[in-house]
Amino acid sequence: MRTPVVMTLGLVLAPCGLLLNLTSTLAPGWRLVKGFPDKPRDLVLYQGLWDICREQSSQERECGQTDPLRYLETKLVLAARGLMVTSLAVTALGLLLASLGVRCWEDEPRFVLSGVSGLVLFAAGLLSLIPVSWYNHFLADRTVLPFPEEAPVQVEVAYCLVLGYLGSCLLLLGGFSLALSFAPWCQECCRRRRKASPRSARRPSISTVYVDWPQPALTPAIKYYSNGQHRPRPAEVAPAGKPKVGFPMPRPPAKSYTNSVDVLDGETVADSQGASSRSTQPYHSSLPCDSDL
Repeated sequence: MRTPVVMTLGLVLAPCGLLLNLTSTLAPGWRLVKGFPDKPRDLVLYQGLWDICREQSSQERECGQTDPLRYLETKLVLAARGLMVTSLAVTALGLLLASLGVRCWEDEPRFVLSGVSGLVLFAAGLLSLIPVSWYNHFLADRTVLPFPEEAPVQVEVAYCLVLGYLGSCLLLLGGFSLALSFAPWCQECCRRRRKASPRSARRPSISTVYVDWPQPALTPAIKYYSNGQHRPRPAEVAPAGKPKVGFPMPRPPAKSYTNSVDVLDGETVADSQGASSRSTQPYHSSLPCDSDL
């Protein structure tokens, strides 16, 4: 049996989402801070969930910078850490269940296990989408995510937030695709219930109404035939207000063949003559005989 399309699509999207979320969790690039007044203009700070890095055009990126504002100790960053790590663990569990459910090396997949893995991956996508959206909402709020209060300092979205959004969306799509594997299983369950249900007579419900519709009176056609003669149908009553147009046509009388000539004329012979005389006596008749016909 070929692997269904929904399963294949889920197995492709889910690992991509896992890779993007893993990069977003570990990389220090959730927020970009630049424009410090007392420092070089090209100095940029990349703040993540675990580390803060410093980058300058004339120097390489240096991570492990000090955190004087205690950015890494804020409640939002700590909550984002926990949710992202949980999302990664749930995604790994979902992929394991999906591999056991799809079973590309077997002829028949396990639809129930594949559907459960889809639900798990969908939940993992929600767990990663919540911290990314929450962090983006309070990105420029100094009370939640502190940064220097100097006027020219600018705060921008870094690449990790974009990767987090993309990874979450891929996990949601992959989980939804795998969750569609429940459809064949549901159809099979419904088919089994229909077969297992007893075939008893259906009881009429309260809303069932039986109506005896009157049958039209159909006169048999033989009624209009008697002794080989055709009888006319009875005249139909015309609706009121619609008089019949025209006049009845007279029916011609029955005709029969009659012959005005006496066919027995000339065939009468004297009773005194014998049978021999009858046969020898000439016969004169103007009418043809049956032998002549």
